[in-house]
Amino acid sequence: MPRQIGLLAVIISVLLLHSSFANAQDNVDDQAEVWATVEAIWDAQEQGDNGWVDAMLSADFVGWPNGSPAPRSKASTRMWARFDAGQSKGLAHELYPLSIVVHGDVAIVHYLFTSFTQLKDKSTQSHNGRFTDILVRDGDSWKFISWHGGSDAS
Repeated sequence: MPRQIGLLAVIISVLLLHSSFANAQDNVDDQAEVWATVEAIWDAQEQGDNGWVDAMLSADFVGWPNGSPAPRSKASTRMWARFDAGQSKGLAHELYPLSIVVHGDVAIVHYLFTSFTQLKDKSTQSHNGRFTDILVRDGDSWKFISWHGGSDAS
């Protein structure tokens, strides 16, 4: 009997260890997918892809960029993205991830950025800043449900 209990304990331990490893691997995969989504939205904006708002923001998105007096809905974000695209062109950016926490179907990402844009008069501007993005799982992909941040410059 003690031998059977010992064998059962070993089997349970192996199953728990495998389950923990699988969950840890899922979390690493989720973090990689979330970060790829953050990078993709920056790439789309830089390339002038005006479809990024509809493709990458959840229907109930509300975000608060630093330069806005109030949070913006998806419709407001779409309007301002179109306006901004007519004022400047993205040249380059670099993102610096600080942390990614995935909790079930919600992810919170903190990161810093540097970006360069070209204005209508052909001058360039550089921006440094920070963002906190909140994403939700939408089927097999991640979508932004909120963000806060932007350039550190006033």
